Amino acid sequence: MSHVRPKESYNLEDVVKDNKGKMEYAYLGKSGLRVSKICLGMMSYGDKRWGEWIIEEEESLPLIKAAYDAGINFFDTADIYSNGVSEVITGKAIKKYNLPRNEIVVATKLFGTVARDWEKCIGVDKDVLEKEYHHANNNGLSRKHIFDAVDASLKRLDVDYIDLLQIHRADPHVPYEETMRALHDVVQSGKVRYIGGSSMWAWQFMEYNMVARLHGWTEFISMQNFYAASYRNEEQEMLPCCKKLGVGVIPWSPLAGGLLTRPPKEFGETSRGKQKISQAQQCDTDVAGAIEKVANRLQLPMAQVACAWVLKNPVVTAPIIGISNARSLDDALRAIHVKLSDEDIKEIEDAYTVRPNQGFS
Repeated sequence: MSHVRPKESYNLEDVVKDNKGKMEYAYLGKSGLRVSKICLGMMSYGDKRWGEWIIEEEESLPLIKAAYDAGINFFDTADIYSNGVSEVITGKAIKKYNLPRNEIVVATKLFGTVARDWEKCIGVDKDVLEKEYHHANNNGLSRKHIFDAVDASLKRLDVDYIDLLQIHRADPHVPYEETMRALHDVVQSGKVRYIGGSSMWAWQFMEYNMVARLHGWTEFISMQNFYAASYRNEEQEMLPCCKKLGVGVIPWSPLAGGLLTRPPKEFGETSRGKQKISQAQQCDTDVAGAIEKVANRLQLPMAQVACAWVLKNPVVTAPIIGISNARSLDDALRAIHVKLSDEDIKEIEDAYTVRPNQGFS
């Protein structure tokens, strides 16, 4: 039995009204920065040339406004999302709706290539981009690229500073000292307020941070990694590492790309689901089945249960959720108030099996 109302029965105005004033906020790691316990993932907003599941500007702007009106103050994008278009839409939302800059937290990421001639570069291999399109310095974590990428993001976002700048991946080709000094310097310049990391090995994240600590440079306050009820490899090293460092965890894909929001037999019913089903493993199917049972018992949508499972971990500050309609916004907002029992948690976790590492490329 499904406890999800048809998405047509939801509208943004009612979702905001029902959830306004109920958002909770938390400090991001050991910093003084307070963020909503749900972060709005901006990867979903951009240009359909980047993916058929992408929501373009006209449809995405009202969703961003509704998220803000309902209490979400934390917005995460990246320079490579839709080749920069996601950042542009984020900036347009800030300007169009006059979102107070001192009230919102704008996070972005750098590492990959934002192609100059996008039409020619869609799906082109990184080596070809470097050799044929002069992108040799347009990626990675060199001092040059960090400074150039920050300036480009500021221009696309149309803001004066970035609240949280994250390195999207580790760069084995650049000395860690060069990367951390450059990140420290962009903070000192006033262009960036805080820095964080994203998917990498725990030893890499620790080494980056220790280099900064030894030199008295700016340290990371956040880690954005893949963590969901059907992907728990991060519990082995990265989450304990973050706890030790006082770093807040802001997981991407906490709903496993939507696979944990619907029964396994419905995995392929959305364009995003069709993409993800090719990557789905038996663990996703088993855990989704367990979440379905718990959701039925609690008479809640599966999305709320899956998100609540992530939020129960005290090292998690705010899962990053992609919002595609009023229903998914409502589920994200309500999830922070769902308290799972020990029995619920055990049923979900008993369905889990260890799987290969994902999210490092």
